[in-house]
Amino acid sequence: MKSKQPRKQRKARYNAPLHIRHKFMSAPLSDELRDKYEKRSFPVRKGDTVRVVRGDGKGKEGKVRSIDLKSERITVEGVVVARSDLSEVPRPLHPSNVVITKLELKDKLRESALMR
Repeated sequence: MKSKQPRKQRKARYNAPLHIRHKFMSAPLSDELRDKYEKRSFPVRKGDTVRVVRGDGKGKEGKVRSIDLKSERITVEGVVVARSDLSEVPRPLHPSNVVITKLELKDKLRESALMR
């Protein structure tokens, strides 16, 4: 992003293509993972285990259930909000409000990106 103007920053963020939005979905790594991989943050993926550090679900830990690149939100198992009809729905969270505690390293590409 080249401009300093907030409106142009927002516009660039809202109109960004998916391969760039993927980078917006980064969350900080836990202290153990930070020491192990020597990285501060990494993009969240479905299956990663995260701990909520801000908001209503603070302190809860669970696996990432889904990722929405369009609205830049993730849902975590166990973090729900009750509706007025007493049904529970997953609460969307911004990735910056969670800490990755365990990475899902099933494929070689993600592992190589982590070692870079």
